[in-house]
Amino acid sequence: MGSEIPAIPVPVSDAAEAGEHFGVFIGYDPREDAAYQVCRRSLLRRSSIPLSVQPIRQADLRAAGLYWRPRGPTESTEFSFTRFLTPYLAGFRGWALFVDCDFLFLADPAALFALRRPEFAVMCVHHNYAPSETTKMDGAVQTVYPRKNWSSLVLYNCGHPKNVAALTPDAVSTQSGAFLHRFMWLDDNEIGEVPFVWNFLVGHNRVNPADPESTAPKAIHYTSGGPWFERCKDCEFADLWIKELEELNAEKKAEEEKGKEKRVPNGDMIKANGECF
Repeated sequence: MGSEIPAIPVPVSDAAEAGEHFGVFIGYDPREDAAYQVCRRSLLRRSSIPLSVQPIRQADLRAAGLYWRPRGPTESTEFSFTRFLTPYLAGFRGWALFVDCDFLFLADPAALFALRRPEFAVMCVHHNYAPSETTKMDGAVQTVYPRKNWSSLVLYNCGHPKNVAALTPDAVSTQSGAFLHRFMWLDDNEIGEVPFVWNFLVGHNRVNPADPESTAPKAIHYTSGGPWFERCKDCEFADLWIKELEELNAEKKAEEEKGKEKRVPNGDMIKANGECF
């Protein structure tokens, strides 16, 4: 039987009515390109507000001289630390969302952005999570530390003075993992809380049939590995992710077929007005 998630009505935020544009940064790892593509699509297709969605690619940051940290043995992905450059990449302005690529959004992200509060420097789910397995994904080492998974989905108040001071390229390239992942540049009262349904950990969180409105996932996090890895192809909610991938592939195929139809016999592409280019 497939995973069944109750439909939950999501209110449209004031930002949507105002046409406000929000930045979303997704952690990217070449091994998980399919996960990134699905996460991106799930955000864009369900959003009622304009989003600017872009990957955080470590290779690009290194080439630009914005990240030079040597990769450590506990880094399971290429964005283990580059995620903390989100406020910098957003120009230290406004609010931006960082999310790991192994997410599938089921609800309108406008409702997530509507939770932001100016008194907080960051907002995230305050998980109490200690995985029992020693490996995850494709055999990567599973590490346990305080506030684990807090940094996997974060609303950043990018212009907050403490974020501006602490999350520079130099700091992200040199500060300890504990300092960054535990938000140690902030006081506890500067870390706002987001309902766990926006970072619903597969294998850890559960839907309460008696209270689906408060417990059904709005964003699924395949934190120990998703169905794009062979060893996780039968994980909980795998069918929802696979359905999203199939729809994405169908869209790409339709676009390719549409492109072929526009080709003229000499192989040139034509615009809608018939001009060659």
